[in-house]
Amino acid sequence: MSVDVNVLLNYQPEPIVVDYTERDVSLYALGVGAPADWRDQDELRFVYERSGAGFVALPTFPVVFPTRMIDMLIGGALPGLTFNPMALVHGEQVLTISAPIPTSGRVVCKPRISAIYDKGSGALLVIDVPCYDEQGQTIAINQSSMFIRGSGGFGGERGPSGEANLPPDYQPDVVHYEATLERQALIYRLSGDINPLHADPLMAAFGGFDRPILHGLCTFGFAARALLKHFCGNDPARFKSIRARFAKPVFPGDTLVTEMWQGEDGRVTFRTSVAGREGAVLTNAIVEVATD
Repeated sequence: MSVDVNVLLNYQPEPIVVDYTERDVSLYALGVGAPADWRDQDELRFVYERSGAGFVALPTFPVVFPTRMIDMLIGGALPGLTFNPMALVHGEQVLTISAPIPTSGRVVCKPRISAIYDKGSGALLVIDVPCYDEQGQTIAINQSSMFIRGSGGFGGERGPSGEANLPPDYQPDVVHYEATLERQALIYRLSGDINPLHADPLMAAFGGFDRPILHGLCTFGFAARALLKHFCGNDPARFKSIRARFAKPVFPGDTLVTEMWQGEDGRVTFRTSVAGREGAVLTNAIVEVATD
């Protein structure tokens, strides 16, 4: 394993062009558990293009746009960085939504590596990915922090640490339970993240897990759906941004428990855990909701 900070930070990846259809929008929604109740039009609208409530994309759908960067990481295509791809885990995700997400179309994403931090036990690679529609308007900005276990100690900056969005010390306003499927990761990977850590038991064992784990962004999508339901009335136009840290693994078939605290100015702090296990799986987590 090796890290060359200067080479990484000076590397400019090629733009990512993504053409997607209504089928891709529906498949992503199925991958993150929608619809909770297919008989409810407000839920069905995320997976059915002829929904009477109006077909819409889940607000977190843009997280699939930069998937090619994951492929580059796993395939060893980033200059200045070599590592065991099974050591790669998603550390944190921030998504800002700047405009309504069309249910089909073309987007152009322009990724850049904004930071590489030495966390001692591993390296933390931060990738910023603004995405634009065909008219050049920014529709979403992703920031992905990817943690590479065992790649630390290269002498780089340690970077920020700590929890910035701690939940209040009182009972949550809403608690949402939702079970994932045992095949959930196999559905979610069809949206583009084909890391074998999430599908192949043999490859998961190389990564130190006794079975494949759920994609962090799949758990992220489940939590976002809970927040969308309880604080946005399932209206994606009210969902402005979301961030979360992936603190512990989730396994397909786990039941997710998302606790939510409503704050001021449309900010909702949340925390997601797995029923029956100690410790949160999503932390440092907050959503911004339009209050108009």
